[in-house]
Amino acid sequence: MYLSISKTILGTATALALITSAASAEVWRAWNIHTDGHPNTAAMERFAELVAEKTGGEISVEVFNGGVLGSQPDALEQVQLGAIDVGNFNLGPIGPIVKEANLVSLPFIFSSVDHMFRVMEGPAGDKISSAMGEAGILPIGWFDAGARSFYNNTGPINSPDDIVGMKIRVMNNDLFTGMVNAMGGNGTPMAFSEVYQSLSTGVVDGAENNLPSFESVGHFEVAGFYSLSEHLIIPECICVNTAKFEALSVDMQAAVVAAAEEASVYQRELWAAQTLASREAVEAAGVQINEIADKGPFQAAMAPVYADYLAANPSMAELVDLAQSTE
Repeated sequence: MYLSISKTILGTATALALITSAASAEVWRAWNIHTDGHPNTAAMERFAELVAEKTGGEISVEVFNGGVLGSQPDALEQVQLGAIDVGNFNLGPIGPIVKEANLVSLPFIFSSVDHMFRVMEGPAGDKISSAMGEAGILPIGWFDAGARSFYNNTGPINSPDDIVGMKIRVMNNDLFTGMVNAMGGNGTPMAFSEVYQSLSTGVVDGAENNLPSFESVGHFEVAGFYSLSEHLIIPECICVNTAKFEALSVDMQAAVVAAAEEASVYQRELWAAQTLASREAVEAAGVQINEIADKGPFQAAMAPVYADYLAANPSMAELVDLAQSTE
């Protein structure tokens, strides 16, 4: 009888503890533009699992995938305001909000994806993170979003001279137009949806994107040469509302950061596997992929692009030097 009553009391106490814990747990809403099957979606779901695990259930993350909470500009604003607690954002659109984030949009600022991560996890990255945190969007983990490289249907690109006279589609950004023009080409902004037809009809000679995108949208069907220039390497982040993060105890902050860092490693592994699979697929379809042995001439060709940018943004000079001096 006593054992039965004790079990009942213990069971009731345990249930009450669980109810109390669940009631007191913080529930964070997380924004993600990607859909099921994307490395970032898997990584954000993993982040949610890790947060619950590492905080002992004190923080719960509910991930809303597929951009159901709005576009990236909308979600960025909502994270700043605290209406959304955390998001997976690309740093490109953050540049207009936080000028330091524009570093990653400078062509050839990074020599490789590994170099980009060394920069973002070093002194230059600390300055970017601090500025983003002051704007209410604190990065706590860096994701891989690939490296954009040139592709065309006339021949491999191994030096800036190979771009002379070529009309290359770029995203609508003066930095990217200037990049192609500085190498003697004609940078041509164009809607992404128009690129396939423009490549197939010769309206443009080439374009640029990462390997998974090159493969998934079928551009490999109309562009037989892919040259690994890696001229733009723009990372993504797990970013949390700064006030929300700073309201946590030191232990909870450490737990959330540890979860983000572990999820970031997982995302990078998934992205690397996807990139390799895309490379194998386009090569099997007949695309010639060429490594570029020396990117120095490309970086040197960017001198006028950097000069114009730093003339307009002199406060960025120190950050550019920090990135370029990171080995």
